[in-house]
Formats: sequence, C-alpha cells, structure tokens
Amino acid sequence: MKKIRILLVDDHALVRLGLMTLLNDQPDMEVAGEASTAAEAVNAAEKLSPDVTLMDIRLPGEGGIEATRQITARFPLVKVVMLTSFADDELVMRAINAGAVGYVLKQVGNEELIRAIQAAARGESVLDPSTTARLLTRVREAERKAEEDAFREISDREMDVLLHLAKGKTNAEIGKLLNLSEKTVGNYVSSMFEKLHLNNRIELAAYAYEHHLFERVGRE
Repeated sequence: MKKIRILLVDDHALVRLGLMTLLNDQPDMEVAGEASTAAEAVNAAEKLSPDVTLMDIRLPGEGGIEATRQITARFPLVKVVMLTSFADDELVMRAINAGAVGYVLKQVGNEELIRAIQAAARGESVLDPSTTARLLTRVREAERKAEEDAFREISDREMDVLLHLAKGKTNAEIGKLLNLSEKTVGNYVSSMFEKLHLNNRIELAAYAYEHHLFERVGRE
C-alpha cells in the first residue's frame, strides 16, 4: 500500500512530536519531514514533495498562510491542511484563498484528524460543517454586494442604452428606440467604457450578462 507522505509544520516541537507519533502509527501514513517556520516549510515541501502538509496557521516569520501560498503555487500537487487552535473565519478564508484545501482544529480527535488527512490526500476539501455554513454565507454576501455595486456608477439613461446594446442593437437603432441621437448614444457608451474600465462593446455586453442585468431590471 502506498503511504500518504506528510510534512508537519508547527513551531512547537511537542506538537510535532505528538502528531508524528500518531501519524506514523497509521498503516497508510508516514511523516516525511517537519518544519518550524514558514521558510523551512517551503524548503521542506520542495525537497520532500509530500502528499499532504499539515500547516500551523500561526508561524514565526511570514506565517502559515504565506507559506501555504508559496507551496501551493510552486508545488500544486501538495495538499495543504491548516492547523489552527480556533476557527477564525477571516484566517480560514485567507488560508483557502492561499490554496489550502481546508483546516482542522488542533483539539480534534485522532480519528477526525486522520480522516481529514486521508480526504486531503484524495483531493477533497476539509472543512468543519458549521464553519462551511458561515463561510458560504460570507461568500454569498460578498457576491450579493458585488452584484449591487456592479452598476452603481451607471446612470438610469446609460442603463437603458446598455439594455439594448446587450441585445445586439447598434447605436443608431438604440437612438431610435430611446429617442436619442446616435451621437448621444455613442457618448453614453463611451462613458460606460470609462466607468466600468472596459474597452469595447463586446466586453460591455458580456459585463451586462455576467452581472445579470436583465434579471436585475426585471426585479425592479
């Protein structure tokens, strides 16, 4: 049986010793190495190519999140699971954005930790259900705010123009529909390019669809 090779990263030697004893006793696991700082963790990941790295979220120097970012960027096959003493949503979000597949609390039971490592080795996410629910709520709130802000700088008249532009209408056709001159429509389109930092009509139409303009107008 191929064993899961694990890199332990924690600045407390006793923690590493306890983890090493536990994991080396598992028939499908072996500790390939250990590190106590972020820099050591990155170097060890390069030399050892572990399957899973258990990374303390708080480390001396650059910290566990930055070490995770470097490891996952340089060695994408290495799965990083964060070790944390408490479920700080902000730190967990930053760790996941850095490339971690999840996290485990240091106080979890041995069996739960082992299952988490096995799941990570299979490429699965490792998150506590209650934290997952909170994080999903935060993500949805962020997405909702992004949707609300998507057209914040666009005037009502520009929105009218954008609706028709996204349907493939030319400036002349839009002008006839809205009782505007073709030049005025062109000015509105140019203004939206500048406000939304877009370069052409295709990008503008794509932006409208990406941010659900038609659904938004239908609700209003």
